[in-house]
Amino acid sequence: MMDFIEALKVIFLGIVEGVTEWLPISSTGHMLLVDEFLQLKMSEQFKEMFFVVIQLGAILAVVFLFWSKMFPFQFKDKSQSIVKKETFSIWFKVVVACVPGAIVTLLFDDYIEAHLHTPPIIAAMLILYGAAFIAVENLNKRRTPRIETLSTISYADALLIGLFQVLSIIPGTSRSGATIVGALLIGVSRVAAAEFTFFLAVPVMFGLSIIKIIKFGLVFTSHELFVLLLGMAVAFAVSLLVIKFLMGYIKKHDFKLFGFYRIVLGAVILIYFAFLR
Repeated sequence: MMDFIEALKVIFLGIVEGVTEWLPISSTGHMLLVDEFLQLKMSEQFKEMFFVVIQLGAILAVVFLFWSKMFPFQFKDKSQSIVKKETFSIWFKVVVACVPGAIVTLLFDDYIEAHLHTPPIIAAMLILYGAAFIAVENLNKRRTPRIETLSTISYADALLIGLFQVLSIIPGTSRSGATIVGALLIGVSRVAAAEFTFFLAVPVMFGLSIIKIIKFGLVFTSHELFVLLLGMAVAFAVSLLVIKFLMGYIKKHDFKLFGFYRIVLGAVILIYFAFLR
Protein backbone atom coordinates (compact mmCIF):
# COMPACT_ATOMS: atom_id res chain seq x y z
CA MET A 1 0.00 0.00 0.00
CA MET A 2 1.19 3.51 -0.79
CA ASP A 3 2.62 5.48 2.11
CA PHE A 4 1.21 8.86 3.09
CA ILE A 5 4.03 10.96 1.60
CA GLU A 6 3.78 9.22 -1.78
CA ALA A 7 0.00 9.76 -1.77
CA LEU A 8 0.54 13.47 -1.12
CA LYS A 9 2.95 13.62 -4.08
CA VAL A 10 0.34 12.03 -6.37
CA ILE A 11 -2.34 14.43 -5.12
CA PHE A 12 -0.03 17.38 -5.74
CA LEU A 13 0.73 16.13 -9.26
CA GLY A 14 -3.01 15.79 -9.86
CA ILE A 15 -3.52 19.40 -8.76
CA VAL A 16 -0.72 20.58 -11.05
CA GLU A 17 -2.24 18.65 -13.96
CA GLY A 18 -5.75 19.97 -13.31
CA VAL A 19 -4.52 23.57 -13.23
CA THR A 20 -2.01 23.49 -16.08
CA GLU A 21 -3.88 21.31 -18.59
CA TRP A 22 -6.33 24.11 -19.37
CA LEU A 23 -4.36 27.23 -18.59
CA PRO A 24 -1.93 27.77 -21.51
CA ILE A 25 1.19 27.25 -19.42
CA SER A 26 2.20 23.65 -20.30
CA SER A 27 0.93 20.76 -18.18
CA THR A 28 3.63 18.31 -19.27
CA GLY A 29 6.32 20.91 -18.64
CA HIS A 30 5.07 21.53 -15.13
CA MET A 31 4.67 17.81 -14.39
CA LEU A 32 8.21 17.04 -15.49
CA LEU A 33 9.59 19.93 -13.46
CA VAL A 34 7.64 19.00 -10.34
CA ASP A 35 9.05 15.49 -10.64
CA GLU A 36 12.55 16.97 -10.44
CA PHE A 37 11.77 17.97 -6.85
CA LEU A 38 9.04 15.53 -5.76
CA GLN A 39 10.02 12.30 -7.46
CA LEU A 40 7.57 9.44 -7.26
CA LYS A 41 9.03 6.11 -6.18
CA MET A 42 7.98 4.47 -9.44
CA SER A 43 9.80 3.13 -12.48
CA GLU A 44 10.73 5.56 -15.24
CA GLN A 45 8.50 3.61 -17.64
CA PHE A 46 5.50 4.07 -15.36
CA LYS A 47 6.15 7.77 -14.81
CA GLU A 48 6.45 8.39 -18.55
CA MET A 49 3.01 6.80 -18.99
CA PHE A 50 1.55 8.41 -15.85
CA PHE A 51 2.38 11.98 -16.92
CA VAL A 52 0.27 11.48 -20.05
CA VAL A 53 -2.56 9.25 -18.85
CA ILE A 54 -3.27 11.39 -15.76
CA GLN A 55 -4.53 13.95 -18.26
CA LEU A 56 -7.57 11.74 -18.88
CA GLY A 57 -8.95 13.05 -15.59
CA ALA A 58 -8.75 16.58 -16.92
CA ILE A 59 -10.32 15.51 -20.22
CA LEU A 60 -13.25 13.86 -18.44
CA ALA A 61 -13.85 17.17 -16.65
CA VAL A 62 -14.22 19.07 -19.91
CA VAL A 63 -16.53 16.37 -21.28
CA PHE A 64 -18.63 16.65 -18.12
CA LEU A 65 -18.88 20.44 -18.31
CA PHE A 66 -19.43 20.69 -22.08
CA TRP A 67 -21.52 17.55 -22.56
CA SER A 68 -24.50 19.44 -23.99
CA LYS A 69 -22.23 21.06 -26.60
CA MET A 70 -20.14 17.98 -27.35
CA PHE A 71 -22.81 15.27 -27.55
CA PRO A 72 -24.31 15.32 -31.07
CA PHE A 73 -27.74 13.97 -30.13
CA GLN A 74 -30.61 15.51 -28.21
CA PHE A 75 -33.30 13.23 -26.76
CA LYS A 76 -36.84 14.59 -26.58
CA ASP A 77 -38.24 11.38 -25.11
CA LYS A 78 -37.41 7.68 -24.99
CA SER A 79 -38.53 7.10 -28.57
CA GLN A 80 -37.23 10.21 -30.34
CA SER A 81 -33.81 11.83 -30.71
CA ILE A 82 -32.60 14.83 -32.69
CA VAL A 83 -29.27 14.87 -34.51
CA LYS A 84 -27.44 18.14 -33.89
CA LYS A 85 -25.82 18.72 -37.28
CA GLU A 86 -23.83 21.70 -36.00
CA THR A 87 -22.19 19.54 -33.33
CA PHE A 88 -21.34 16.85 -35.88
CA SER A 89 -19.81 19.55 -38.08
CA ILE A 90 -17.61 20.71 -35.20
CA TRP A 91 -16.41 17.16 -34.55
CA PHE A 92 -15.56 16.67 -38.24
CA LYS A 93 -13.46 19.83 -38.05
CA VAL A 94 -11.78 18.51 -34.90
CA VAL A 95 -10.86 15.32 -36.80
CA VAL A 96 -9.26 17.47 -39.52
CA ALA A 97 -7.33 19.41 -36.86
CA CYS A 98 -6.09 16.14 -35.28
CA VAL A 99 -4.51 14.74 -38.44
CA PRO A 100 -1.21 16.74 -38.44
CA GLY A 101 -0.55 16.08 -34.76
CA ALA A 102 -1.36 12.38 -35.07
CA ILE A 103 1.12 11.96 -37.93
CA VAL A 104 3.92 13.83 -36.16
CA THR A 105 3.33 12.03 -32.85
CA LEU A 106 3.46 8.58 -34.44
CA LEU A 107 6.67 9.47 -36.30
CA PHE A 108 8.60 11.39 -33.66
CA ASP A 109 7.15 10.67 -30.19
CA ASP A 110 9.94 8.28 -29.18
CA TYR A 111 12.62 10.74 -30.32
CA ILE A 112 10.96 13.60 -28.41
CA GLU A 113 10.72 11.46 -25.25
CA ALA A 114 14.39 10.50 -25.49
CA HIS A 115 15.97 13.84 -26.39
CA LEU A 116 13.74 16.84 -25.64
CA HIS A 117 12.21 16.15 -22.21
CA THR A 118 14.86 18.28 -20.51
CA PRO A 119 14.55 21.35 -18.24
CA PRO A 120 16.41 23.70 -20.65
CA ILE A 121 14.06 22.78 -23.53
CA ILE A 122 11.01 23.18 -21.30
CA ALA A 123 12.25 26.59 -20.09
CA ALA A 124 12.99 27.78 -23.61
CA MET A 125 9.50 26.82 -24.83
CA LEU A 126 7.87 28.46 -21.82
CA ILE A 127 9.66 31.73 -22.62
CA LEU A 128 9.16 31.53 -26.40
CA TYR A 129 5.41 30.96 -26.24
CA GLY A 130 5.02 33.40 -23.38
CA ALA A 131 6.46 36.08 -25.66
CA ALA A 132 4.19 34.81 -28.47
CA PHE A 133 1.08 35.28 -26.31
CA ILE A 134 2.04 38.85 -25.50
CA ALA A 135 2.87 39.65 -29.14
CA VAL A 136 -0.36 38.13 -30.48
CA GLU A 137 -2.52 39.89 -27.91
CA ASN A 138 -0.84 43.22 -28.72
CA LEU A 139 -1.55 42.56 -32.41
CA ASN A 140 -5.19 41.73 -31.68
CA LYS A 141 -5.72 45.10 -29.98
CA ARG A 142 -5.74 46.63 -33.46
CA ARG A 143 -8.15 44.20 -35.09
CA THR A 144 -11.54 42.55 -34.59
CA PRO A 145 -11.81 38.74 -34.61
CA ARG A 146 -13.25 37.44 -37.87
CA ILE A 147 -14.51 34.27 -36.12
CA GLU A 148 -16.60 34.92 -33.03
CA THR A 149 -18.21 31.53 -32.41
CA LEU A 150 -17.16 27.90 -32.45
CA SER A 151 -19.59 26.98 -35.22
CA THR A 152 -18.12 29.51 -37.68
CA ILE A 153 -14.64 27.95 -37.63
CA SER A 154 -14.11 26.54 -41.13
CA TYR A 155 -12.33 23.33 -42.13
CA ALA A 156 -9.40 25.40 -43.38
CA ASP A 157 -9.24 27.20 -40.01
CA ALA A 158 -9.37 23.84 -38.21
CA LEU A 159 -6.46 22.51 -40.26
CA LEU A 160 -4.37 25.61 -39.51
CA ILE A 161 -5.09 25.27 -35.80
CA GLY A 162 -4.12 21.60 -36.05
CA LEU A 163 -0.80 22.56 -37.62
CA PHE A 164 -0.12 24.86 -34.67
CA GLN A 165 -1.01 22.01 -32.30
CA VAL A 166 1.87 20.01 -33.80
CA LEU A 167 4.23 22.40 -32.03
CA SER A 168 2.95 21.18 -28.66
CA ILE A 169 4.78 17.87 -29.06
CA ILE A 170 7.83 19.73 -27.66
CA PRO A 171 7.61 19.77 -23.83
CA GLY A 172 6.99 23.20 -22.35
CA THR A 173 4.99 24.42 -25.34
CA SER A 174 1.50 23.56 -24.04
CA ARG A 175 -1.10 21.91 -26.22
CA SER A 176 -3.71 24.49 -25.26
CA GLY A 177 -1.12 27.26 -25.58
CA ALA A 178 -0.11 26.28 -29.12
CA THR A 179 -3.68 25.89 -30.35
CA ILE A 180 -4.87 29.11 -28.73
CA VAL A 181 -1.94 31.13 -30.12
CA GLY A 182 -2.63 29.68 -33.56
CA ALA A 183 -6.35 30.36 -33.33
CA LEU A 184 -5.81 33.95 -32.18
CA LEU A 185 -3.34 34.54 -35.03
CA ILE A 186 -5.85 33.49 -37.69
CA GLY A 187 -8.57 35.68 -36.21
CA VAL A 188 -10.54 33.42 -33.84
CA SER A 189 -11.99 35.07 -30.73
CA ARG A 190 -10.61 34.06 -27.31
CA VAL A 191 -13.79 32.23 -26.26
CA ALA A 192 -14.11 30.30 -29.54
CA ALA A 193 -10.38 29.47 -29.44
CA ALA A 194 -10.68 28.07 -25.92
CA GLU A 195 -13.80 26.05 -26.76
CA PHE A 196 -12.19 24.56 -29.88
CA THR A 197 -9.17 23.67 -27.74
CA PHE A 198 -11.49 21.79 -25.37
CA PHE A 199 -13.03 19.82 -28.24
CA LEU A 200 -9.61 19.10 -29.71
CA ALA A 201 -8.23 17.86 -26.39
CA VAL A 202 -10.71 14.98 -26.16
CA PRO A 203 -9.56 12.79 -29.09
CA VAL A 204 -5.94 13.93 -28.80
CA MET A 205 -5.52 12.99 -25.16
CA PHE A 206 -7.55 9.80 -25.42
CA GLY A 207 -5.39 8.77 -28.37
CA LEU A 208 -2.11 9.62 -26.65
CA SER A 209 -3.21 7.84 -23.48
CA ILE A 210 -4.06 4.66 -25.39
CA ILE A 211 -0.64 4.74 -27.09
CA LYS A 212 1.18 5.22 -23.76
CA ILE A 213 -0.81 2.45 -22.02
CA ILE A 214 -0.13 0.02 -24.87
CA LYS A 215 3.58 0.89 -24.77
CA PHE A 216 3.60 0.35 -21.01
CA GLY A 217 2.15 -3.11 -21.48
CA LEU A 218 -1.50 -3.06 -20.31
CA VAL A 219 -0.47 -4.70 -17.03
CA PHE A 220 -0.54 -2.75 -13.75
CA THR A 221 0.24 -3.69 -10.19
CA SER A 222 -2.39 -2.69 -7.63
CA HIS A 223 -0.05 0.05 -6.46
CA GLU A 224 0.41 1.45 -9.97
CA LEU A 225 -3.33 1.36 -10.64
CA PHE A 226 -4.04 3.21 -7.40
CA VAL A 227 -1.48 5.90 -8.26
CA LEU A 228 -2.98 6.38 -11.72
CA LEU A 229 -6.60 6.51 -10.55
CA LEU A 230 -5.82 8.85 -7.64
CA GLY A 231 -3.96 11.26 -9.92
CA MET A 232 -6.78 11.20 -12.49
CA ALA A 233 -9.46 11.77 -9.82
CA VAL A 234 -7.65 14.81 -8.41
CA ALA A 235 -7.01 16.19 -11.93
CA PHE A 236 -10.72 15.78 -12.72
CA ALA A 237 -11.89 17.67 -9.61
CA VAL A 238 -9.38 20.51 -10.01
CA SER A 239 -10.09 20.81 -13.76
CA LEU A 240 -13.78 21.46 -13.08
CA LEU A 241 -12.84 24.59 -11.15
CA VAL A 242 -10.07 25.73 -13.51
CA ILE A 243 -12.18 25.43 -16.69
CA LYS A 244 -14.96 27.51 -15.15
CA PHE A 245 -12.39 30.09 -14.04
CA LEU A 246 -10.75 30.25 -17.48
CA MET A 247 -14.02 30.72 -19.40
CA GLY A 248 -15.03 33.54 -17.06
CA TYR A 249 -11.57 35.12 -17.15
CA ILE A 250 -11.16 35.32 -20.94
CA LYS A 251 -14.52 37.02 -21.39
CA LYS A 252 -13.03 40.10 -19.71
CA HIS A 253 -9.26 39.68 -20.02
CA ASP A 254 -6.64 38.68 -22.58
CA PHE A 255 -3.97 35.95 -22.35
CA LYS A 256 -1.01 38.24 -21.64
CA LEU A 257 -0.94 37.39 -17.93
CA PHE A 258 -0.22 33.78 -18.86
CA GLY A 259 2.49 34.97 -21.23
CA PHE A 260 4.27 36.87 -18.46
CA TYR A 261 3.92 33.90 -16.12
CA ARG A 262 5.53 31.61 -18.69
CA ILE A 263 8.47 33.97 -19.18
CA VAL A 264 9.13 34.34 -15.45
CA LEU A 265 8.84 30.59 -14.83
CA GLY A 266 11.11 29.81 -17.77
CA ALA A 267 13.74 32.25 -16.50
CA VAL A 268 13.59 30.77 -12.99
CA ILE A 269 14.07 27.26 -14.39
CA LEU A 270 17.06 28.31 -16.51
CA ILE A 271 18.71 30.00 -13.53
CA TYR A 272 18.05 27.08 -11.21
CA PHE A 273 19.42 24.39 -13.51
CA ALA A 274 22.36 26.52 -14.66
CA PHE A 275 23.59 27.80 -11.29
CA LEU A 276 21.78 26.26 -8.33
CA ARG A 277 21.27 22.58 -9.04
